[in-house]
Amino acid sequence: MKGNPRAEPMLRLLLASQLIFNLGFYSIVPFLAVSMREDFGMGAMAVGIILGARTFAQQGLFLVGGAAADRWGARPVMIAGCLARISGYLLLLWASDFPLFLLGAVITGVGGALFSPALESLVGGAEERRAALQPHKTSLFALLVIFGEIGAVAGPLLGSILLQTGFDTALLAGAGVFAVMAVAFNAFLPAAKASAVTTSAGRPAATPPSDTWACLRERRFVAFAAFYSVNLFAYNQLYFGLPIELERSDAGLGALSAVFAYASILTITLQWPIAGLMKRKGPAAALAVGFAVQGVGFVAIAAMAILPAPAAFPALPAFLLVTALALGHMCVAPVAMDLVLDYAAGRPTGDYYGLLASCGGTMVLLGNVALAPLYEQATTPSLAAAAPWLVSAIFAAASAALIHRFLPAPVPAPRIQQLHPA
Repeated sequence: MKGNPRAEPMLRLLLASQLIFNLGFYSIVPFLAVSMREDFGMGAMAVGIILGARTFAQQGLFLVGGAAADRWGARPVMIAGCLARISGYLLLLWASDFPLFLLGAVITGVGGALFSPALESLVGGAEERRAALQPHKTSLFALLVIFGEIGAVAGPLLGSILLQTGFDTALLAGAGVFAVMAVAFNAFLPAAKASAVTTSAGRPAATPPSDTWACLRERRFVAFAAFYSVNLFAYNQLYFGLPIELERSDAGLGALSAVFAYASILTITLQWPIAGLMKRKGPAAALAVGFAVQGVGFVAIAAMAILPAPAAFPALPAFLLVTALALGHMCVAPVAMDLVLDYAAGRPTGDYYGLLASCGGTMVLLGNVALAPLYEQATTPSLAAAAPWLVSAIFAAASAALIHRFLPAPVPAPRIQQLHPA
């Protein structure tokens, strides 16, 4: 970051923001399904719709949040995201039936839809500037994932402590985290609007500024985003399917915090070296390997769901699934986030990151609705218990096989003028 003395402090603020945002998120959401099932007696369909709607409201509206960040700047949009999260948590605090839980979850998701694409567009600008000076370094998006996972590992631990005094306490603490963040953003983030990033060597040349949501007309990017949406769908099964698997294996929902902590520790430890390896292998190989690993994880747990879990370690199927999903996510997520800069080709990136996440949110909502009836039959060892995991494996296999066809068009090599003697 030489030449810009404010770049490194600003990057540290952005990374810390991701950590704290995830801290407030993961202290609540992993336990939301448990609270709805145990405290309010909701079935798998109701829980799946609420979780899917929350994810859709967050990821599905990223496109709106990204466009807002491009138009009005990152700071007001990120502050609005924090205020929406506070409102959603307070509504969940008062909720006692399906409609209020659904509304609170959706408002909570809207907060993420405003916050995350604005943050990612700022990190994208920092990555573009860094790549101009150090093109072979691992992407800053790998660091963003690592800091997010630090919050993800601390969040469930904080949530499990707060849950000892009730889910209401956890909701109030989460709202407090986002209130502090809103104040910090207002004080320290620059008020300047986002602008097109300066392209570096190896990036496509900048194209003229486009109208809002022009990314929707780029068929290659839309297709890429559709296949990449399986990554979010797969990872979301940690919130929807994993509690059901822990019930099936008699591991107990008390293992939920340990499983999430394990996933985050894996990511904190391995994300940086895996991102470096995937950068050397190239995006096509990285995406294929990542989705294939997730597919193998789904097949493995489908096979184990037929039989009783091992008595010595009943949570073994859950840990194997989490390992596969975490490793696959580490392979594909930094690569996809970095590829957005190639698709945008110098234009503001907020709506591109927004569309990438919106496709994921749509996939989660549709996938949860499709899997919910199958999960109803997955609470005891049987052939039927394998069905939702096999369906998920098919989605992952399709992305592993096809997503490489929609990578950004290669940048033409510059022509070297031949000099001939007169």
